Amino acid sequence: MTDSALTTIQREITACRRCPRLVEWRERVARERRAAYRDETYWGRPVPGFGDSAARLLIVGLAPAAHGANRTGRMFTGDRSGDWLYRALHRAGFASQPDSTGRGDGLVLRGAWVTAAVRCAPPANKPTAGERDRCRPYLERELDFFADAGVIVALGGFAFTQLLRIFRQRGESVPRPAPRFGHGAEVGIGRRMLIGSYHPSQQNTFTGTLTEPMFDAIWARAAELVRP
Repeated sequence: MTDSALTTIQREITACRRCPRLVEWRERVARERRAAYRDETYWGRPVPGFGDSAARLLIVGLAPAAHGANRTGRMFTGDRSGDWLYRALHRAGFASQPDSTGRGDGLVLRGAWVTAAVRCAPPANKPTAGERDRCRPYLERELDFFADAGVIVALGGFAFTQLLRIFRQRGESVPRPAPRFGHGAEVGIGRRMLIGSYHPSQQNTFTGTLTEPMFDAIWARAAELVRP
């Protein structure tokens, strides 16, 4: 597929209004704004993927944060989860800089594409099963576009489970019984390797459930597989 096909996917994601609850929530957050960002114009729309169109590494999260990507319009940008992610990607050589503050900050990803299972910020960060399924075709189209990407890192159990569900229902050779999510869990699916990582949420990073050395180990392993 050409880069124009990826541009089409991104354009369709940005215009999507399939989930009334998510549309109402993301737009209300964008109108009311958090006090710290009261002078900013929020994105307030579905958030497309971001990165290198020739990526060999896919990174899949849960959904945009209400005052992170829903504000900035770029995946994992403008919140502490994104701070952790892009610092780690920079240390591993996948990002041009460790900071991610907004779409115009100059950040470039090298060999990596960052996306999510759900493209709109959900209330309490919990999309419903129906919302997850209505968003699924966008992720599937990205998986098809990046067919040569041999490594996928799932940030959190939600993304890990959704990817396994997609691969299984598409007839891919997913091991049975179903692999359990865990930090560093690896599942070979055809020519791809799916790696599980704890999500860099504040809940995980503040409690020490996820540490920077633990996170760095994920990206070192991804780099090892992508760049043999």
